[in-house]
Amino acid sequence: MEESGTTAPGWMVLLDFDDATDFSIWVPVNDVVMGGVSRSTFSPDEPGTARFAGIVSLENSGGFASVRTAPRAWATAGAIAFVLRVRGDGRSYKFTVRTDDGFDGIQYQAQFTPPAGAWCEARFPLDSFSARFRGRAVSGAPPLDAGHVRALGFMISDRQAGPFELLVDRIAVEVA
Repeated sequence: MEESGTTAPGWMVLLDFDDATDFSIWVPVNDVVMGGVSRSTFSPDEPGTARFAGIVSLENSGGFASVRTAPRAWATAGAIAFVLRVRGDGRSYKFTVRTDDGFDGIQYQAQFTPPAGAWCEARFPLDSFSARFRGRAVSGAPPLDAGHVRALGFMISDRQAGPFELLVDRIAVEVA
């Protein structure tokens, strides 16, 4: 994660959470898919702010909670980085990107730890994403191609049991 200043020229906002449709495209994908009991939601918080929150449980070999958008065409061609404005709780999160419409496949992840209780901008150059499948690195996977982005998401994992909350004000891309 690279911290940056205010919104700069060359940025294009993908989601600003000022409209109800910005929330209707998100679905939870938690460890219940493999027998766990973690849970999460993605919902409005303050006006123009989304709240990714829930509880991570390690019961039944669980340990992750996530949300992601339904597949769609995102205006990300030409992007060199994703830029988010977020406020965390001191825990580590992953911003995720998928390049296909499948439910279960490779996802590109960039890990970040926003400061607890303070807004920050997190910048993720495309080459900072690692290809993962079911939590494991995928050797030989192609690098993230901004022209093929189909879904965006957030995840908390790495055995961070307990309640969590990540506020998201904006998801944007930086274009060259």
